[in-house]
Amino acid sequence: MSKYFSSLIILFFPILVIGQGEPIDLQPKDTVEYKDQYGLRVGADLSRLVMSFLDEDYTGLELVGDYRLTHKLYLAAEIGNETKAQKETLNNTLVYDFETSGSYIKAGVEVNTYENWFGMNNSITFGGRYAVASFSQTLNDYSIYDSNRFYNEDFLPGAEPGQKFEGLSASWLEFVVGIKAELFANLYVGMSARMGFLITNKEDERFPNLWIPGFNKVTEGSNFGVGYNYSISYLIPFYKKSKKKKETDQQ
Repeated sequence: MSKYFSSLIILFFPILVIGQGEPIDLQPKDTVEYKDQYGLRVGADLSRLVMSFLDEDYTGLELVGDYRLTHKLYLAAEIGNETKAQKETLNNTLVYDFETSGSYIKAGVEVNTYENWFGMNNSITFGGRYAVASFSQTLNDYSIYDSNRFYNEDFLPGAEPGQKFEGLSASWLEFVVGIKAELFANLYVGMSARMGFLITNKEDERFPNLWIPGFNKVTEGSNFGVGYNYSISYLIPFYKKSKKKKETDQQ
């Protein structure tokens, strides 16, 4: 019996020596590799759709989209159409009643500053847009302030109501900050705030551009305007890239 036992030891001794030459790794290996999705995210601005239902003087639609270039950099754009009617009164007297209608497009870049937890796709972004708008205005009615009357200063009815001014345009730069959160797989909600600076503003000498589609209200003596949007969008994935997992993600 001892003879067979000695033979087994001699047979397995070289294997044991080789095995002891390699260190034993007792740490569990993480074989999970996360990949970021790259693709086109498209959607719509919910605020303009809601306003179109709630405000009888407004109709608007804005489509939004972005395309991921790198881990943090995105191309982004918006395209929309708006129609808005406005009235201005002074002491219960109509000053003007006009309607603006037209389209706009914005294009630029965004940078994601938010460092997601492993496997998340939320974002906090800042960026810029260059925007152009083409529109028309219809002056439905207006009054003229007459200060030449001897006893009483008064508003007189406009001589040509219903005038339409076409071929109007504007361009501006926008600074944009926003957030996007993934509700479900590839479905996102977002919001952004925007500050615009008018570069060009082509208007008719008979009636100024008081409101520009995509830019909003034009303030006399200032080139600045503000805006916002609340979006819902869906990511159409094209491909994936491996994302290196940081040590902090493993803790």
